[in-house]
Order: sequence, then C-alpha cells, then structure tokens
Amino acid sequence: MTDVKAAQANVEPVVVRLDSNALNEAKSILYQAYRHEPTFHYLFDHQRPGYDQRVRATIRELISLYFDLDQDAIGLMLNDTLVAVAFLGDPELRLDLARQFSWRLRMILTAGFSSTRRYIDYHEQIRAKLPGSTVHQLPLMGVHPKYQNRGYGRVLLEAVERLCEDNPRGQGLVLDTGNSRYLQFYESLGFRNLGDIQLGDLREYILYRDVAA
Repeated sequence: MTDVKAAQANVEPVVVRLDSNALNEAKSILYQAYRHEPTFHYLFDHQRPGYDQRVRATIRELISLYFDLDQDAIGLMLNDTLVAVAFLGDPELRLDLARQFSWRLRMILTAGFSSTRRYIDYHEQIRAKLPGSTVHQLPLMGVHPKYQNRGYGRVLLEAVERLCEDNPRGQGLVLDTGNSRYLQFYESLGFRNLGDIQLGDLREYILYRDVAA
C-alpha cells in the first residue's frame, strides 16, 4: 500500500476539458469541497434539516446551467481519477441568475425558495462589485478533500488563468471566498481584495487578479 501511495505522489496531474459526461464526477467533487464552507452554511442554512440535499441540488443546477451556456469547464486527472474541477464564466456572459427562469424554477423546486433567494442575492452583490465588463468569473472551483494539500488547487488555478489569457476579451479574473484561511493562498498568486459583502455574520471577500491576453 505504501508503494502505491508513493507512486501516486509522483504522478503529475493532467489538465482536461470537461463535458457533460463528467457531470456526476464534477458534482461529487464540488459537493465534497463546498459542503463545509462557511458561505454554503449561510446560504443553505446548515442548521435546518435537508442541508446536504440543498447543497447537492444547487451544485447540480449550477453545473447544468454552465454546461448549457457552453462555458469553459476544466478538471485535473490523476491517473484515471478526476480530482479537481473549475467552471469559468466568459467576460461577456455577465450572468444574471434572476433572469434564468428555468434555472430559478428548478432551484426553488429542489433547494427551496429561501435558499434560492439567498443565492441570487449573494450572486447579485458580487456582480455589483465586478471591475468593468472584461473580467472572467470563477463561480465554482474545488479539489476533492482526499486530494487537498497537495498543490492541486494551485495547478488548477494556473490552468484557469491560461484559459483567461487565451481569451482576448478578458483582462482579469474574479473569485470570492468566505473562508479567511484561503486569503493568503490567493494573495500569494497575485489576487487583491476588491472589497467584501456581508452574508449574515459572514464576510465574503471579492478577489481580483489582472490576466492579460
């Protein structure tokens, strides 16, 4: 078993583009990555019964929406295992979830009205802080907990930035986090704080990095 783990540690992850065939694997990774995050605890009321179901439903509907809108989705493969995923919004998308009627209806039916309203409000507050109209948004990115603390998050984010550089319409990348322990990691990669929004007692940080084509 030790030899197997040592061999895996020496394998370099491979960046791949995802399609709808990876939907179930991507859902599982993001669910495991987000379910304990403070932002999701607030948005989907983790103290109320059904929290896990609401998180699963939201991740499923968001992934489906981004696939339907033909947005970039990439992952890291380790041997034959998908270990991390990221979904990237095009600068021209400027997604307004309140106008995505079929998505909103599915969310209400599966995650509930209050969670859907909270998520839309949260999304609108972030949109209001975007610096101009030429930025990519990174709404979903996660590494499976089993593979965290191995540098795969950095590798994945570097791959996202290369996608941004290949798009002449974009000049920057925006992401957000309500987990203060991630701030140092993002700042080490050149992100700066644009400000924050308040989610109940939680402060959500909006982070930005220039990404020149």
